[in-house]
Parts: sequence; structure tokens; C-alpha cells
Amino acid sequence: MAFSSQMPDRNFLWSVFQRVDRDRSGFINADELGCALSNGSWSPFNPETVRLMIGMFDRQNKGQVSFEDFGALWKYVTDWQNCFRTFDRDNSGNIDKNELKHALTTFGYRLSDGLVDTMLRKFDRHGNGTILFDDFIQCCIILYTLTSAFRQHDTDSDGVITIHYEQFLNMVFSLKI
Repeated sequence: MAFSSQMPDRNFLWSVFQRVDRDRSGFINADELGCALSNGSWSPFNPETVRLMIGMFDRQNKGQVSFEDFGALWKYVTDWQNCFRTFDRDNSGNIDKNELKHALTTFGYRLSDGLVDTMLRKFDRHGNGTILFDDFIQCCIILYTLTSAFRQHDTDSDGVITIHYEQFLNMVFSLKI
């Protein structure tokens, strides 16, 4: 996935940060970020996706993002918006099964239609057979995280691992997803 390397102007970021930081704490928590983000459907941004993004950029592990971390978070969301628009071929504001499969294939995943169907059901919060912007981010983050964890055990890169049940549980429960 090709994300831009250009960061927005610091003054612009500061003005956005101040609007999002409703309690004027100098930090943005998941509730504040969730209220500020839009998935384009007039429904609230998926709280789980917001939690994942806060966790990715919260360098102090406090469940909130400082202004210093906000620029990277802003860029991350903007890059995902551009990515989403690229794969939303019909400009419907959501990703259907074919668009999801195309996106995942472009990202380098070779997944069966059955698994793509499973992922679509998992991340389709509204039961419409499509994935909204925020759920697309969550889907991609979780797939990437699980794939990275799998690859740590797939030392010969053959796509097969042998692990004990407790190793599997430890692997899954220790992931930051």
C-alpha cells in the first residue's frame, strides 16, 4: 500500500488537535477521536477501530495521544482514506466483496473466496454485505497483525506452522489488536 510521506503543516495539525481535544487536557482519548472521525455514513466511527488506532500511536501507553503523536495518527487516517477511495471503485462509500478481495490481493494477500466472505461477515457491522471505511481499517490492521504473528512462527516461509495450543493462545492474546 503506497502511503504518502508528506506530513501536514504543524499549524494546521495544532488547530485540528485543539478542536478534537474537547476537554482541553492536551491529549486526545478514544472518545474524543471517535467523535472527530467520520466513516462517511453518518454512523459513529467504530469504537474498536478507534481503540486500535489510539493504541498504535500512544507511545506513553496511557490510552491517549499527545500532540507529538497526533501528526502521525492524522497522516495514518488520511492515508487510509486515500487507500479506501482507491478500492471503492463504484464510489459507494463502502467496500463490497470484490473490492475487498482486490484490495487484499493488492496488499499481497492470496486469500480464498471463502476466507474473504468470512472477513466480510466479520467486519460488516450493519449486515449490508459491505464494509465501511472504519471497519476496512480495522480489517486490514487485524489481518496484518495476525499475519505478522504467524510469520514469526513460519520460519521456513512455507505457509504452515506447528504450534501447541497454549503457544497459539499466547500468540493471539499477546497481540495488540
